[in-house]
Amino acid sequence: MNRIGILGGMSYESTIKYYDLILQKYYQKFNDYNYPEVLIFSLNFQKLIDYELSGNKAKYIQYLMSGIKSLESGGATFIIMAANSPHAVYSDLENLSKVPIISIVKATAEKAKQENMKKLLLLGIKFTMQNTFYQNYCKELGIEVITPSNEEQNIIDKIIFNELVIGLFKRESKEILLQIIENYEVDGVILGCTELPLILSQDNTKVKLLDTVQIHVDATLSYYISLE
Repeated sequence: MNRIGILGGMSYESTIKYYDLILQKYYQKFNDYNYPEVLIFSLNFQKLIDYELSGNKAKYIQYLMSGIKSLESGGATFIIMAANSPHAVYSDLENLSKVPIISIVKATAEKAKQENMKKLLLLGIKFTMQNTFYQNYCKELGIEVITPSNEEQNIIDKIIFNELVIGLFKRESKEILLQIIENYEVDGVILGCTELPLILSQDNTKVKLLDTVQIHVDATLSYYISLE
């Protein structure tokens, strides 16, 4: 049987959501209990953050690969990283991995393309917003990606790290995030941190939200089914 490997712990809140959604969506689709076998390797979140902020790309890749190798050893047929930020080094990890890694960036960009979106606002941690991996891939599909102001980036980053990753969902923080979204004329918003869909939903705004967790899980199941 094929086996899904989840590289998680970035944070545990979104890792739980990934596991939950994979099984939920499988049942909704097939209405049986032949759920995919799932392996989860949970990284040390603080260590990952430290490597991201240090700018030490080699150490960052090495640590991510330690988790990927553990999933490979456990028999994972393919792997998903339950976070957006590690996709900054996706091509490096893809080259080093023995099994396929399903990209959250590719899945999200292709969803935006299907929706005929031309201009997107990227929200996430500062590491993600200040990198260019979303911009680079979306540009290939004719989609422009912009980011909030530096001040707004600081606010978003603080909400994510001080609240969302530990399961705190404050109404005032939600209103702040929605106001930032309203500040920009775009076709849609990439919720480019897997904790953001835990506080923001499509019901909250008329602006189209690209829920990267939902999109990534859909791509994961599609790939899994294609292997059967």
